[in-house]
Amino acid sequence: MTPVRTPTDLPYATLLGFTRYVARTGPTKATFVGGLRRQRASGGGFNPHGQLVKALKADIQFGTAGRHLVEVVDQVKPRWRPLYSALSQGARRYLDSLGDLADVSLMPTHEALAMVDSLPVKISPHFGLRRADGQREAVRLHFDEDPPTREATLATLHLMASHMEQILPNAEPVLVDLRRGEAHRAGKSAGTPEVGRWLAGEAAAFAAMWRAAA
Repeated sequence: MTPVRTPTDLPYATLLGFTRYVARTGPTKATFVGGLRRQRASGGGFNPHGQLVKALKADIQFGTAGRHLVEVVDQVKPRWRPLYSALSQGARRYLDSLGDLADVSLMPTHEALAMVDSLPVKISPHFGLRRADGQREAVRLHFDEDPPTREATLATLHLMASHMEQILPNAEPVLVDLRRGEAHRAGKSAGTPEVGRWLAGEAAAFAAMWRAAA
């Protein structure tokens, strides 16, 4: 009798999960993939950053130079205030780096589903930007306490760039390290075939570990 397969049996990753995976080494990779699989099976997972993202977008949209980012720290539950305080400070530095907010406007972005080798990876930018000169950016935010690793940055920018026609046509991918207010952009190596081959190998290993965790 053929065993019944459930959606959990099929390897799958979000961009966040996959980039956190490629940043790991050795046995920690298998442990991490197993944890993602269990989380998917349980339907668990909670995003504590939603209100912070809304505040940042409001400050960009209305040109309020960080007012919403300051106010949101007191609006969240007490348990989240230390996190929001740290993120708000970095987010305000990022706002300053955008220059005159009158010359910046928000743009909608779309999710994309990348097939990396045989692994589906869901790419979800946080927002798009349009500059006064017409330049577009698709922005993904990094919230972790540690800065993004070189591997995670390269994977994020490569996958976003490879699917930009779906995400925000003619835009540049940007990864913003929100705690430090630093924007990372694609270098010359981000879109090379070598990066694509590296990610395909990582995706194949991820899928194998996912199945082994059943």
